[in-house]
Amino acid sequence: MSQSINLYNQLANHKLFNKSINFGLKRIKLALDLLGHPERKLKNVVSVIGESGKFTTLFSLKSFIESNKQKVTTHISPSLRDIKERFYMGDRYLGHKEIKKTIRQIEKLNIPLTIFECLTLIYIINASKINADYNIQETGALWRLDSNNINDFPKLQICTNINKQHLNFLKKKTLNEVIKEDVGFLSNFTNIYIGKQSPYVLKKIKSLLKKNKSKIIYPNTWKLIKTGKHYYYQDRKNKIKLNTRNVYSKGMFENVCLAIKVALDLDISKKTIQETLPKLSFEGRFQYLNEGKIKKKLYRNEIIMIDGAHSAADAQNLAAYLKNIKIPKYGIWAMTKNKDPDLFIKQLKGVFKKVITMPIENELSSVSANELYKIAVKNKFKVEKSNTFIEALKKISSKEQKLIICFGSLYNCGNILNKN
Repeated sequence: MSQSINLYNQLANHKLFNKSINFGLKRIKLALDLLGHPERKLKNVVSVIGESGKFTTLFSLKSFIESNKQKVTTHISPSLRDIKERFYMGDRYLGHKEIKKTIRQIEKLNIPLTIFECLTLIYIINASKINADYNIQETGALWRLDSNNINDFPKLQICTNINKQHLNFLKKKTLNEVIKEDVGFLSNFTNIYIGKQSPYVLKKIKSLLKKNKSKIIYPNTWKLIKTGKHYYYQDRKNKIKLNTRNVYSKGMFENVCLAIKVALDLDISKKTIQETLPKLSFEGRFQYLNEGKIKKKLYRNEIIMIDGAHSAADAQNLAAYLKNIKIPKYGIWAMTKNKDPDLFIKQLKGVFKKVITMPIENELSSVSANELYKIAVKNKFKVEKSNTFIEALKKISSKEQKLIICFGSLYNCGNILNKN
């Protein structure tokens, strides 16, 4: 863990690498040119784009491909517990020494880069050395000027749910801008998969893709259905029971279904998919902590769950799930400054008996516990504030049966996982 923090600090304090977000492709394209274009060695590139559901879709597809006895690399953002998680190389994560070595290689280019551009290059340089069957890259935010948007002929582009997240990066701060940034610059002559969207967003997407020459697979080609207590994936040819053990919300099931549709089109068998589904679990996303140091601190009647939900759409999905749970629910809320905490918490009205606000430890971009407290009070939540996660837990924990939900930030989920 300390090695991971040291690597992040090395990048944050580096004279060449800028901590601020500065979208653009000129810098990374120049770096790739000087490196001899390692991105061209990546075969079957899959780009995962959108505001919500990228990781669950990516991880599900990765799992199906690996179960099909094929090799896959992945680039994700953010990592939860360790910088290594960003760089999956077919059967392992990059080691800290390998990451340091690659940073030194990038330093020699003497090109000012953002930290995210540097992280993207670390992935591309190392993935180019591996003869993987597929290389899956998750965008950081938006698509047009994201540093992953450097492949001329990707195999697939998958667009998950588009919503009002990432407005802070845009001039007019409108949903239409987000849709255009994500979809208006997708590749021609590839295969584009559109995940489940609101009717408004889907209409805008279809308008933007009208002249796109790719094969476009819209979300009406498959559906998520529920029969009794069970969810199923269904298209014209297949019906697959979603016999998962660690997937809980409708939104997450829709992401899994999107990955199933892609996997089937990649000729991964229905049997392979069915055998993989029970193994799916997503760190920091609707994750119950059933063992570990934190679980041991709680009373027997207490259950604890973490979820990195941080957009209004994520909060709606979380609220829909929690409203079906009948025992009392208590929240521990932390958030970063580039989100919309007021709009976010409004989606969770009527869910919690009490909310405790806290700062994200070791995170400069964290909203203060006091600021979140004021927002929660304004929205008529019963609320207290705390300085740390352990303090927040002490304010909630008792012999009363309850579900404790830690929400609002993937970074905070990572901190909690490390404490556990």
